[in-house]
Amino acid sequence: MLSFSLSPEQKALRQKAREFALKEVLPWAWYYDEKDEVSLTLLQKAYQAGFMNGDIPQKYGGQGKGLIEAALVTEEIAAACPGTATSIFDNSLGLTPLILCENETLKRKIFSELLREFKLICFATSEPTMGSDVAGMQCRAAADGEDFVLTGTKFWITNAGVADYLVVFATVDPALKHKGIGAFLVERNRPGVSVSPPIPKMGQRCSNTAGVHLQGVRVPKEQVVAPPGQGFVLAMRTFERTRPIIGAFAVGAARTAMEFALDYAKRRHAFGKTLAEYQAVQFKLADMIQQVETARLLVWKAAWETDQGLDNGLSASIAKLYGAETAMKVVQEALQIMGGYGYTRFYPMEKFFRDIRLFAIYEGTDEIQRTILAAHTLMKYGSVMPPLEDLPMLRPIETATGEKGPGGTAWRCRQCGHIHYGNEPPDFCPYCFFPKTMFKKVWPARTEG
Repeated sequence: MLSFSLSPEQKALRQKAREFALKEVLPWAWYYDEKDEVSLTLLQKAYQAGFMNGDIPQKYGGQGKGLIEAALVTEEIAAACPGTATSIFDNSLGLTPLILCENETLKRKIFSELLREFKLICFATSEPTMGSDVAGMQCRAAADGEDFVLTGTKFWITNAGVADYLVVFATVDPALKHKGIGAFLVERNRPGVSVSPPIPKMGQRCSNTAGVHLQGVRVPKEQVVAPPGQGFVLAMRTFERTRPIIGAFAVGAARTAMEFALDYAKRRHAFGKTLAEYQAVQFKLADMIQQVETARLLVWKAAWETDQGLDNGLSASIAKLYGAETAMKVVQEALQIMGGYGYTRFYPMEKFFRDIRLFAIYEGTDEIQRTILAAHTLMKYGSVMPPLEDLPMLRPIETATGEKGPGGTAWRCRQCGHIHYGNEPPDFCPYCFFPKTMFKKVWPARTEG
C-alpha cells in the first residue's frame, strides 16, 4: 500500500530545517551573493545543526539518514538560498563515493573525522574539456608501486576552494574511456594540489566553485576509493543517489518563487483590482502549484526508491529533469507577475532566476537526462499493449443473417492498418494496394498451450 505521509521524525526534521533556513540563511543570502562568496559560518552552523553528513551510516557512528530526509532538508534550505544549499549538500555528494566503495579502512577514518569536526569534502569529476562526458576525462592516475600519482586539472568543482578533502576521479589511460577510471581521496593541502580563485558565475554565487590542478600528487594505496576500472561505475552510482536532490533544490526555489508571486499578486493593484483577481494571473498561480507539487512527488519517489535499495536510475533522471524545468517555468512566471519590480534587484526574483539556471546543467544536463530516458524507453521499457500489427481493432459488420458483429477471421494490413474480414486475406489491400502477403491474421487471437 502506498503512503505519502511523513513520519513524525521526518516532519520534525523538515520543521527544524525550515526554521534554520528562515533564521540563518535567508537574511544573509543577498549579502553573500553580492560578495560572490560562500559563507563558512553558515556551513558550520548547518554542520552543528546536523544538516551535513547525515547520510553517514549508523555502523560508522553517523545518523544513517535516508535520501527522503536529505530531500526534505534540501528543499527548505534551497527555498531560502539555492547557492548555500548547494554548498551544504556538497558534503553528501563528496561522501557518497566513500559510502558506496569497499575501502572499509578509509571509510572509518574519514567518517570518524567528519563526525568529530567541521570539515568539507568535495567531488571532482568534471574537467575544463568535459562535464557530462565522464568517460572522456583526461586527468591521469599513474601507478607507482601500490600508490598512484595524479596529474591533470579538474574544473567546476563545488567547494573546491574551501574543502579539506577531494574525491578525484582520474584515468590510467584516456584511450580506455570508462574502463580506465579510478577514484582517489586527496587532501586539499597535499603537495602538488593548486586551487584556482572562485570561478565567477551568473548565479549560485553563495556557493564556491573552483578549478583544481594536480601536479604529481601522490595518493597512497590506503586512499584509493575505487581502483582503475571501477571508478566510472562508482561515479554513475553516485549520480543516481544525488540527482534526486537536484530536484529538491529546484522544488525549494520554485516554491519560494510561487510564494513571493502569490504575495505580490494579492497586494498589487492594477485597473482597480488586485492582480490576484485577474484570471490570467490565477491561471499562472495554478500552473505553479501543480508543477511544484508534481516535482516534489517525483523527487520523493526517486529518493524512496534509493532508500529501499531499488534501482532508481529512471526516477532520478525524471526527478532532476522535471524539477529543473519546473524551477525555470515557475520562476519565470513569478517574475512576469511582478513585472518591472521583479526585474529589479530590489526584489528577490532576479537572484532566484540566476540561481536556478544551473539546475539544468550540473550533475548531468537536461540533454543527458533525456538521453538516459530515451535509452530506457527504447531498450528496457516493457509495453502493455500489443504491437500495432497484432491489434485487431474489431468493428461491427453486417453478416449474411443481418446480424452486426465483429465478423469472423480478421486480417490486418501491416502497412496501412486496414482490417479485412474473411477466411482468407484479400489479394491486395483496397486502401494501400499492398499484396496479400502484407496481411496478418489478428482475430481470433492465438492461444498458447
